[in-house]
Amino acid sequence: MEENNEGKDFLYGNKITIADIAENLGVSKSTVSRAISGKGRIGKDTTKKVYDYIEKYNYKPNYFAKGLATSKTYNIGVAFPADVNVGNTPFFQGLLLGVCEVAAALDYDVIVTTVKDSDINLLKRLVENNKVDGIILTRNLLNDMAISYLSENGIPFVLVGSCEDESIIQIDNNHLEACEKLVSLLLADGVKKIAMIGGDRKHIVNRYRSEGYYKALNNYGLGIEHELVFLDCYSPVFIEQAVRNIVKSKADCIVCTDDVICGRVLSFLRDEGISVPENMKIASFYDSYHLETHNPPVTAIGISVEDLGTEAGKRLIGLIDGSNNNKKSILDYEIHLRRSTK
Repeated sequence: MEENNEGKDFLYGNKITIADIAENLGVSKSTVSRAISGKGRIGKDTTKKVYDYIEKYNYKPNYFAKGLATSKTYNIGVAFPADVNVGNTPFFQGLLLGVCEVAAALDYDVIVTTVKDSDINLLKRLVENNKVDGIILTRNLLNDMAISYLSENGIPFVLVGSCEDESIIQIDNNHLEACEKLVSLLLADGVKKIAMIGGDRKHIVNRYRSEGYYKALNNYGLGIEHELVFLDCYSPVFIEQAVRNIVKSKADCIVCTDDVICGRVLSFLRDEGISVPENMKIASFYDSYHLETHNPPVTAIGISVEDLGTEAGKRLIGLIDGSNNNKKSILDYEIHLRRSTK
């Protein structure tokens, strides 16, 4: 008797995921998830096909996914990166405030957890203990483990940021365009030599902001001077060394990819007796209260972080309740020209 090898790997003990079922049946992961949970509009034939497959290969859905399908906790999770001090970083404070406001209005509570670049165990525990109905991710990386985990297990989630997978709900600003416009304005105002100090290149937002800087220089017919570009500056030591090199290069201006880096640059320049903007102009690709109230106030790109949180909360709760709208939301930004670049 000829052996049927279809699904053989599964029968020998390998764990079947929603992604495996979707691939073998030629349907999407979301279709399989909705068929299992009973949520959403799935045809009877498709639902039967999914359940026949499950029965044939003795697949048992993960208990946490089953729990999410049959009951609601009325909690949503917010996952912050573990490498930042949320209490001292205005972006994450504002984001959480926006999420909490919309969650409270819709009778949900918020649970906060953290994720590391290579360790998402705290996120897994929150999900697998059936503590939340869905997750908001607040930063994405190249080959992001959290995104892969949530997608493969059919857990509702929203990303504050951007990625290439159009099936994921994304809430973001147009960082590339905003940064290009800010650098272009500086060049149009007569600034000739602009250096950039940026954070970790694994973070997608830093890639977009850097691209904006490069694009503005190219539009003005200026080549990229690599000795003026310092990326992966995620510690005060790296930032200080970058500023020292930029000062030696006789640059006119330093643009920073975020407010934390910008604050450290300003502190170092002050300690060295380098006056802003007389001896060095400074701008940031992200604004905050600290930059707005600095003396002198710092030119920066303003976005409403609270609006990002509000929109992310609305979209996640809508997804939990059965909404199929996965269109990316792009929110507005403003360019605040202040005395640091005059």
